[in-house]
Amino acid sequence: MRIGELSQRTETSRRLLRYYEEQGLIFSSREANGYRDYDDELVDRVLQIRGMLAAGLPTRIIKQILPCLLTPRTIHSFDVTPEMLATLELERDSMTERIHVLERNRDAVARYVAEVRRVQAQSPVPAGATSRG
Repeated sequence: MRIGELSQRTETSRRLLRYYEEQGLIFSSREANGYRDYDDELVDRVLQIRGMLAAGLPTRIIKQILPCLLTPRTIHSFDVTPEMLATLELERDSMTERIHVLERNRDAVARYVAEVRRVQAQSPVPAGATSRG
């Protein structure tokens, strides 16, 4: 498939797909006319990459663990070095901390919204009116 189709199927920009290729995360062959040709299996791979990036993993780590992810949601642990394992543990711990921060921020926003709604319910402001002190 061409880059446009891969872009559509994964909802990933062509620019990002080229970047993933530059980083060695995905590969393509070239057609006679110079167009990139991507294997259908890369749809899952690109989605895995996007998920790992969204979780905060840097591309250098993703590149190391991609060979272990032969199929979606299946992890194979061959050739894992102690250094790679230690790096992954640090990344995992970092993600856990980010999750805790997000949870605290979410809870603070929820409390704020609840308080605003409580105050508004007690003294509704007419639609279109603004409060100025």
